Amino acid sequence: MMNARNREPCHKLLNILPLHSQYILSLSFFVVKNINMFKFNSKVHSINARHCSDLYFPTSHLTKVQKGVYHSGIKVFNCLPTRIKSLSGDIRKFKSALKRFLLEGSFYTIQEHSDWDLLSNPSLG
Repeated sequence: MMNARNREPCHKLLNILPLHSQYILSLSFFVVKNINMFKFNSKVHSINARHCSDLYFPTSHLTKVQKGVYHSGIKVFNCLPTRIKSLSGDIRKFKSALKRFLLEGSFYTIQEHSDWDLLSNPSLG
């Protein structure tokens, strides 16, 4: 129907995100739309480190809180490339850049997305 080769992923031809990538997009979009609910590391710590553009991750011992949208959103947002996080001030540009990134990466699990930073930059691992 799509005139694609046997092993060619059709989601790329149709610009459709896999389910986990759609989840990452939704969580990241939630964080950007509600950015006033979150704190950046630069506001919490006075040291200018390489993770100052990341969101502050508060500790919690309750599993219900750890699996919630707030914590999951922070985890996903912090794993995004810096060039995409810098677009968080403009929601439309952020969403289109993130969707392009997710289409290129084709993440089929949340763990693949989390490991992306280590795979693309082995010096961090």
